[in-house]
Amino acid sequence: MIVRIMGEGQWQLADDKLDQLNAVDGDLEKAVSAGDEEGFRTAFAALLDFVRAGEKVPDEVLHDSDAILPPSDSSLSEMRELISGDGLIAG
Repeated sequence: MIVRIMGEGQWQLADDKLDQLNAVDGDLEKAVSAGDEEGFRTAFAALLDFVRAGEKVPDEVLHDSDAILPPSDSSLSEMRELISGDGLIAG
């Protein structure tokens, strides 16, 4: 799975990481739905850190992204506009 973080690049995550990725994304969705600013910051940082722990795709190599995450400086109100009932990661 290829995940892009806007403004940072792409990371490749092993397919067996999808359940963990969805769990972290679910925590973010809950915090955003509750309007919990502190929970949002914690969950969003955890999601970005999880993705960044994958294998960085060289900038000169372009792949279609399976998921695209907003930049790390996104606000809770911006995130509310992006998240559906499924979070940011489909699946």
